[in-house]
Amino acid sequence: MTRREEIETNLAAVRGRIERACTAAGRDADEVTLVVVTKFHPVTDLAHLVDLGVTDIGENRDQEAGAKIAELDPVTRAALTVHFIGQLQTNKARNVAAYADCVQSVDRPRLVGALDRAVANRAGAAGGEATLDVLLQVDLGEGEDAGRGGILPADVSTLADQVAETEHLRLKGLMAVAPLGLDEAGTTAAFGRLADLSAHVREAHPGATTLSAGMSGDLELAVSAGATHLRVGTAILGSRPVQR
Repeated sequence: MTRREEIETNLAAVRGRIERACTAAGRDADEVTLVVVTKFHPVTDLAHLVDLGVTDIGENRDQEAGAKIAELDPVTRAALTVHFIGQLQTNKARNVAAYADCVQSVDRPRLVGALDRAVANRAGAAGGEATLDVLLQVDLGEGEDAGRGGILPADVSTLADQVAETEHLRLKGLMAVAPLGLDEAGTTAAFGRLADLSAHVREAHPGATTLSAGMSGDLELAVSAGATHLRVGTAILGSRPVQR
């Protein structure tokens, strides 16, 4: 089996899971965007994914992502929406803003300011306007060891308001990773808390409709909770290669 055939087979299986999960939840599968997580995988895999109809990819390491995106030919790049999904250091904001279409891991005021300035600089250099979509990453572990990064739920509204006040960032919604060590009931409850928080944010910011949750092992639970974006890597591309 060629690498393309392997990806095609895995992608079809994941799309089937999403369709069945949507049917069970009474949702239309067209409401859900599959973000294929391509971290640690070569740029040739991205080309296969685009050829197979994938429109969204996720990367979480700036140095790798920037180099990989730069390798893409213009047609392939134009076909992709690139999501940065990893924890982001403030001093890397300018790098990421240069190639990402959406940053899903905004979790503090300093990062909001750094990204806004980075996009402003990009717009100035290009002699035009520029914007960057962002999601707020929520810590569903509420600060405990099981948490997977992000801002505490109690602080989300304030950070959402700060993003909305910027000139170059567009608040699109929330993102979270299920806390470690939870069983199905616990993960369901965690995603339910995220969905409730998303509804609260939308009251003040109606455009913040994105809910990014769910990965290879729990995508069905995320769909049931109303996720609009699923971040799936291993189930499609296989185990990550040895890090370079």
